[in-house]
Amino acid sequence: MKTIIEPFRIKSVEPLRRSTPEERAAWMREAHYNLFLLDANRILIDLLTDSGTSAMSTGQWAAMMRGDESYAGSESFHRFRRAVEELTGFRHVIPTHQGRAAERILFTVMCKPGHVVPNNTHFDTTRANIEFTGAAALDLPVPEAAETQAPLDFKGNMDVAALQRTIDEAGATRIPLAIVTVTNNSGGGQPVSMANLRAVRDVCRARGIPFYLDACRFAENAWFIQQREPGYGGRTPKQIAQEMFALADGCTFSAKKDAFANIGGFLCTNDSRLAALEKDLLILTEGFPTYGGLAGRDLEAIAVGLDEVVDQDYLDYRMASTRYLGRHIAGAGVPIVEPPGGHAIYVDAARLLPHIPRGEFPGQALAVELYLEAGIRSVEIGSVMFGDAARHELLRLAIPRRVYTQSHMDYVVEAILAVAARKEAIRGLRIVEEPPHLRHFSAKFEPTS
Repeated sequence: MKTIIEPFRIKSVEPLRRSTPEERAAWMREAHYNLFLLDANRILIDLLTDSGTSAMSTGQWAAMMRGDESYAGSESFHRFRRAVEELTGFRHVIPTHQGRAAERILFTVMCKPGHVVPNNTHFDTTRANIEFTGAAALDLPVPEAAETQAPLDFKGNMDVAALQRTIDEAGATRIPLAIVTVTNNSGGGQPVSMANLRAVRDVCRARGIPFYLDACRFAENAWFIQQREPGYGGRTPKQIAQEMFALADGCTFSAKKDAFANIGGFLCTNDSRLAALEKDLLILTEGFPTYGGLAGRDLEAIAVGLDEVVDQDYLDYRMASTRYLGRHIAGAGVPIVEPPGGHAIYVDAARLLPHIPRGEFPGQALAVELYLEAGIRSVEIGSVMFGDAARHELLRLAIPRRVYTQSHMDYVVEAILAVAARKEAIRGLRIVEEPPHLRHFSAKFEPTS
């Protein structure tokens, strides 16, 4: 059969609240044109993020009921650790309450002023946590990633030659670690090839630099390798993921993505000395190393989710549903980052709205218009989020896992095309108030006219 169906049945439903254009306009003004400041009950379809917004399975809910809430040494932790060890192979598994907590611990221990941390492309909290230590976060995407319309198989790759030049110029002692984010979220949800991961590993190993994965969407990346990279078509997603992790010295992970959990994450390493330092900081700020800021029931949900996410039928459906949205809007003339990524579709707002200058935030303006049109929440990935470090002006439509149906996506398509039809009338925004870090979460805007 040609039709890809959801490989699950719906057992519980949550009502959605419709609103009028007048209500949405008033709410948008109250939220100062920042979609993070909108109450969730004022959203019809929420594509702000795929982080912590997934629908958990009956298996996960059942596992949560056996959660062992012992402060130290709980059975839930041991089940969680075994699941992570089987998948990643890392010697030390440190639970955290979410991915950014793992980042903060890792970079606090490893980074200091004067250091440089290269990545294919840092995402927002990764960059902020590195810069908070006084180190510099350096993006090294492949040159082809600069063209949003280029349909490359592995557009999320790191520029290995640029990495080598960076090490030669800065000196290996100034580079405490190198990171590759899979998939490349800031770069349009694009995958990274196994060959690229291996090449980065080889460069790092030759200079004694630890190599880490930001592995939030490891399963989606494994699926792309299976489908696109020669020699991997006969491997399962889990086998491919295990090979990816085997190349690295450690990883950070947000279980709110490719583990279907509503909260949680972990930090892994093979370095016993480093693990001891990280656990000391964990105890100070997160909790004891066998719970790391999580309830036992959350550890149980993550353990089950790590097994479910590498299921072939699930991943086939997941990628088909994302591609469905991307192809329908691109086919109608809306420019997206090509080819469609794994967890989201990224609209090239600068290309769609060429009359709005970068300083008036075309991605944010497009996000506001999409909400006003149809009650859909999305997020800007551009100059609001990254300031001068932004390479593109994008609107991300992040699709929560196992939450929305094809008819929901049809509604999103219809709304985007309606906004695109009146694109010339859309005006930019200016920032009237912003915090010193991660301004996109709480900045306040007003229309330029």
